[in-house]
Amino acid sequence: MKKLITCIALSTVLLSGCTLFPKSEGIVKVNGTVITQAEFDQAFDRSVDKSFLKSFGGSKNFVKSDENPMYGIFKDKIVNELIIKSLLDQEIAKRKITATDEDVQNELKTIIDRVGSKEQLNQLLKQRGVSNSQFTDDLKTQIKIKKLVNSIQKIDITDADAEKYYNTHKSEFTHGEQVRASHILISANVLDIIQQIKSKNPNIDPAELNKKVEEQVAAQQAKAEAILKEVKQNPDNFEQIAQKKSDDKASGERGGELGFFPKEAMVPEFANAAFSMKPNTISETLVKSPYGFHIIKVTDRMAAGSTPFVKVKDEIKFYLETQKQIEILKNLTAGLMKNAKIEYLNDSFNPKKAPKPVKAETPKEVKK
Repeated sequence: MKKLITCIALSTVLLSGCTLFPKSEGIVKVNGTVITQAEFDQAFDRSVDKSFLKSFGGSKNFVKSDENPMYGIFKDKIVNELIIKSLLDQEIAKRKITATDEDVQNELKTIIDRVGSKEQLNQLLKQRGVSNSQFTDDLKTQIKIKKLVNSIQKIDITDADAEKYYNTHKSEFTHGEQVRASHILISANVLDIIQQIKSKNPNIDPAELNKKVEEQVAAQQAKAEAILKEVKQNPDNFEQIAQKKSDDKASGERGGELGFFPKEAMVPEFANAAFSMKPNTISETLVKSPYGFHIIKVTDRMAAGSTPFVKVKDEIKFYLETQKQIEILKNLTAGLMKNAKIEYLNDSFNPKKAPKPVKAETPKEVKK
């Protein structure tokens, strides 16, 4: 079911929250409404930071040049999304659709119920780098989009619809054996250590480099051993120790919680150790992996099997409702685009006129 529910907000929301932008140069005009360079820049950075490029430094390291092929791909995508946003904003205003404070509170309650608790929601937002004000703006947008869709067509997903989906997609609801575990990580990634040392001393001798790497790994191991001793003396304080001392900050904030996972989801060293443990036990020794030294606590096990329909019914209904909303929105935006007056105030943002990346020429064979 994890495959189905991929976000806490409607995947139908093709636009970001409504934000006030400073005046700047216009790049596109949609039915008389100007999209500014500032709007584009912010939407562009958000899109890059949510993509796989985040692991490479995200928007901070991204080269915004037409000579960069990836820039052209992102640029066309963002401009198209901003045009759709403008068209939908205009349609929402035309239909006098609003999002009241009561609407926001009701939508917030629905989302909190879906993710489990307000604390889990806050943690999820923190992990994704979404501020509370941005989330509230996105909620208002989501509410207006829902109302817009409902003004076009009422959506009624029944239990029978959900059961039909369940019966025709049973492979999505089967799982192998899983364990639920928490961990405390003391990092000792050799490649990271080498990079850190070389950044300070690029010309370091290989023998000296190896010596320093071994010293740092040994120091981290000693640190991990001390923490393991502390955990054994106070096993009930595992969560608090993880919060204070784990180098895995994401899970550390949750007391080391990793949730349920199948064996193949983790590196072999970690998985083999976790799956060999009984529930409510802590690893007797440190577990070494490419990431460093782990102290593992297994809290539950789940045998291989299928998730019963009753447990996933509401999630399936939410998914089917979302898919239907996407379909309605796509049909609506296609019609709005067809009848829209779109003027590109800056040709570099016009996909038909924008400069294309220069391809490197293949060197010609030198005549002898």
